[in-house]
Amino acid sequence: MLASALAACASLPPPTGELAAAQQAVTRAEGADADQYAALEITSARSELSQAQQAMGRGREDEARTLAVAAAADADLAHAKAHEALASAELARRRAEVDELRQRLQAGDVR
Repeated sequence: MLASALAACASLPPPTGELAAAQQAVTRAEGADADQYAALEITSARSELSQAQQAMGRGREDEARTLAVAAAADADLAHAKAHEALASAELARRRAEVDELRQRLQAGDVR
């Protein structure tokens, strides 16, 4: 049983797809201003991606795969948090506009 489990692990392809996906996720999060809105998560994602690349260079494919998947997850979380922050800011701006319009309507100042 252990031999078949080891054979299954040995037959996995190199984690190049996972590394590419992690890099894309980090790039996507950076494009969403994750440095400003999710600094901890994007920093973790970058660190894990770097560690994954180093592990791959040392031939430690399982470790590289695990780190790449973690990097992609943290980058996706950073992306989501950045989008949430931007959406919340937009909502606050729109609410302020509505409040201003209400005040103008109540004051009879309709332009």
